[in-house]
Amino acid sequence: MPDEQTVTQREGAPTAPSRTPSGTGLELKSLTKRFGDEVVAVDDINLHIAHGEYVVLLGPSGCGKTTTLRMIGGHEEPTSGDIVLDGQSLLGLTPDKRPTTTVFQHFALFPHRSVRENVEFGPKMHGISKAERREKAMTALDMVGLGAMSDRKPSALSGGQQQRVALARVLVMEPKALLLDEPLGDLDRLLRLRMRVELRALQRQLGLMFIHVTHDQEEALSVGDRIVVMHEGRIEQVADPFTISNLPENVRVASFMGDNNIFEGTVTSHEGGRVSIDGGDAQLRALAAESDARVGQQAVVSVRAAAVQVGEDARDANGPNQLLGQIEVVEYLGDLVKLHLAAAGRRLVAKVPGDRFPEFRGREGSSVQLSWKEEDVRLLRA
Repeated sequence: MPDEQTVTQREGAPTAPSRTPSGTGLELKSLTKRFGDEVVAVDDINLHIAHGEYVVLLGPSGCGKTTTLRMIGGHEEPTSGDIVLDGQSLLGLTPDKRPTTTVFQHFALFPHRSVRENVEFGPKMHGISKAERREKAMTALDMVGLGAMSDRKPSALSGGQQQRVALARVLVMEPKALLLDEPLGDLDRLLRLRMRVELRALQRQLGLMFIHVTHDQEEALSVGDRIVVMHEGRIEQVADPFTISNLPENVRVASFMGDNNIFEGTVTSHEGGRVSIDGGDAQLRALAAESDARVGQQAVVSVRAAAVQVGEDARDANGPNQLLGQIEVVEYLGDLVKLHLAAAGRRLVAKVPGDRFPEFRGREGSSVQLSWKEEDVRLLRA
């Protein structure tokens, strides 16, 4: 019996397609969706996704990510704009006529049918012969490591295995793009972690375009080739996971990604590739050779929690990027310790290695020196 983390392909099954991008991929062109006269769910977005790419639409509830996915899949019609896949507009095509398939958060498997019969259902509805659809179903099940469980009922499977049946059920239709709508939302944390690995491995194996919707930052960073951060129906930033996490472009991205400490202030100098900012109780200096910041203008910067040096690691001298903070909460998270701090009239967060937990355990209410490097201060757009 294959374990929960196995993704395999049946011996003799067709070779998975190459990940090398081909054709023109998927293009969203000035895509807009309005509900009534006041609600703009998706606001004039443009995006290109290549074949073989794993793209994650990320953002808070109500940002437009699910509506965007539903328009791609044909479950919502756009108010304006176009959706083009390999040069063909998908507008007006019902979901079953599109070369896309959707995996929803709720698996909706037929409880009275076997695993294989669940996977065969789509090909059966398309008039494929019994022998051919059985072969296709077994190929799809073997791809997700469930070939040996094909005769079981869904109730005999774990949550992670049921999710893989749902994946096989859409893979059997041989889509050009696989759409995943909060696919891990119904799973417990351990299964979510396992399924993240399986989804990434399966996408690499198949070379398909995956478009994945989630509000979970960690999930997005772990699976995506590119992440599309959305806010109030608009795209705020599109970049690889490292850039999204470490180099947010604006306040909305930095705030949503979490564990970014945000400071506001006035630019007091800009020379030698360094920008100095007066943030009241916080004096900051950033390396920003390409910045157009001008003396006297308002500025917003972020400092990642992992970049904050604490206690013995912090410099003791007065000057920029130095603060005295008070520990409010100590969270032990295994590999790291997350410190919630009060400093300079605001709440800050710092992350230090987990082996420093004995140093901070029970120190709520005590003071600690904080500092960070100039290169870790990120100037943000409003």
